Amino acid sequence: MSKRLNVINGMDFIRMVEEGARQLRENEDNVNALNVFPVPDGDTGTNMNLTLTSGVEELRRRPTNHIGKAADALAKGLLMGARGNSGVILSQLFRGFSKSVSDLESIDADRFAAALQNGVDMAYKAVVKPVEGTILTVSKEAAKQAVGSAKRTSDVTELMKEVWKKGNEALSRTPEMLPVLKQVGVVDAGGQGLMFIYEGFVQALQQLASQEGEIPAAQPQVKPTDGGVTDSLYHPAVSAAHTTSSRPQSQLATEDIEFGYCTEFIVTLNDGKLSVNGFDEKQFREQLSTFGDSLLVVADDDLVKVHIHAEYPGSVMNYAMKFGDLSRIKIENMRDQHSHIIHADTAPSAAEEVTLARNESSRTLKRYGFVAVSAGQGISNIFSSLGVDQVLLGGQTMNPSTEDIVKAVSEVHAQTVFVLPNNSNIILAAQQAVELVEGKQIVVIPTKTIPQGIAAVIAYRDTMAPDENTDVMQQAIQHVQSGLVTYAVRDTQIDDLNIKQGDYIGIHNNKIVASDSDLLTSCQKLMDSLLADGAEIVTLYTGEEAEQEQTGHLVEYVEQHYNDVEVEVHVGGQPIYYYIISAE
Repeated sequence: MSKRLNVINGMDFIRMVEEGARQLRENEDNVNALNVFPVPDGDTGTNMNLTLTSGVEELRRRPTNHIGKAADALAKGLLMGARGNSGVILSQLFRGFSKSVSDLESIDADRFAAALQNGVDMAYKAVVKPVEGTILTVSKEAAKQAVGSAKRTSDVTELMKEVWKKGNEALSRTPEMLPVLKQVGVVDAGGQGLMFIYEGFVQALQQLASQEGEIPAAQPQVKPTDGGVTDSLYHPAVSAAHTTSSRPQSQLATEDIEFGYCTEFIVTLNDGKLSVNGFDEKQFREQLSTFGDSLLVVADDDLVKVHIHAEYPGSVMNYAMKFGDLSRIKIENMRDQHSHIIHADTAPSAAEEVTLARNESSRTLKRYGFVAVSAGQGISNIFSSLGVDQVLLGGQTMNPSTEDIVKAVSEVHAQTVFVLPNNSNIILAAQQAVELVEGKQIVVIPTKTIPQGIAAVIAYRDTMAPDENTDVMQQAIQHVQSGLVTYAVRDTQIDDLNIKQGDYIGIHNNKIVASDSDLLTSCQKLMDSLLADGAEIVTLYTGEEAEQEQTGHLVEYVEQHYNDVEVEVHVGGQPIYYYIISAE
């Protein structure tokens, strides 16, 4: 027989989140399938699953009966693991929830409802231009129901049932709020993902109320890829397979690495040690900065995450141990890594020796640096050749997390670092990372495509002030027409296009303008759209599946029909998309 559940504590909350994670993981593909465009990179479900996985892992490292501490652990894990717009919004929903219950050992229905509402308020603040008909609307209607239900019932289980029901009702109305959803016959993917999480909450609460025993612990998983998604998506600008001419590591001799050990660990603050030494985050960060560089410190009430490049890791950890106990310690010898990379290279050319000599002499922070997200190795090489310091491999098929972006920014030794997301679904995660890096100015240029990112880098001038460069780059991305060519994964009707599964589709600035069973025909229609208002240069970035013969025919088409347009072809190596096209 079920009992009324009038109060929940930290362990109850952990079980709710684990069950929510299980529900989301099992329905990840269903959420991905709700992507508005019928392209093969629908990743809302994947992004939300990876984000929630990060939160659950943090919860399991810090189990507690204190719901305030449990919610804080979840929020911290979600923050660092957030991927894509849906993941960032999810992290903000529970960040607001955490702030509302931070000092509480347990909460009743009224406080639970208030925490849900506070999460919604924080999520709306995080989005510059909130769009109704999305996960924001679903969470808002669900929280509003929670506040109303709390006035009628003190049973948290009953309240959550009503919240879930109301959220699903709001989800069903999202097509009426966003015409594009109605046009393709789907509900909002992010909102659906949230409802799977809330469904898990209901099931966990029901099991707690019925005292049926332990709920099977969710085992958050991620889908394997060739690169292994379970590893960080953070990569240096060029992989170890490339030659010295394209490798930034070759610009520094191994023996000249000043701080040789990449050191990471977590400090669990200890009340006994704090009573003697106290803890001030600013002072802690300042002291650690004397041991090395590339410092990242993320702190909350009882946990501090540290990343630093240091010459004496023991000194760093000895200092940190004054405040608590260390865990998740990882120390990597960067000199060994660097030496291995360099020895795999061929000898540098004369021009590269000049670059080496120029860069070896600089140890202080340079004025500007860049982090960019790339969709393929060839595109990564292009960004590197343009002076981008760190490249994150991700883009359409796998969005980098907030933590990936934070790490990349931390590796750039510059006073001001410009971040180029190059995908609309990565901009929020990049903006969230800005809050987590100390000691340098971070500027996110809201590039939504690879062509926009490349245009921004080209427009940059090292003689300009940061705000001037920001304006110049933002102006540059407005003058680029971006095109993508891929294939449809389902039948759909968008505007006047009747798209069939397997058709090749052309996307112009986030609008599908071409669909055809023949690849070249679809490419030609897209090109006509891109060049309708004129252009001087067209650049083709060929994907993994692009064939040289087809590329040649497309170049011939442009040359024959647009006499004044110059065509350039570069190997992009991107998955999913046969071509990325820039017209400017």
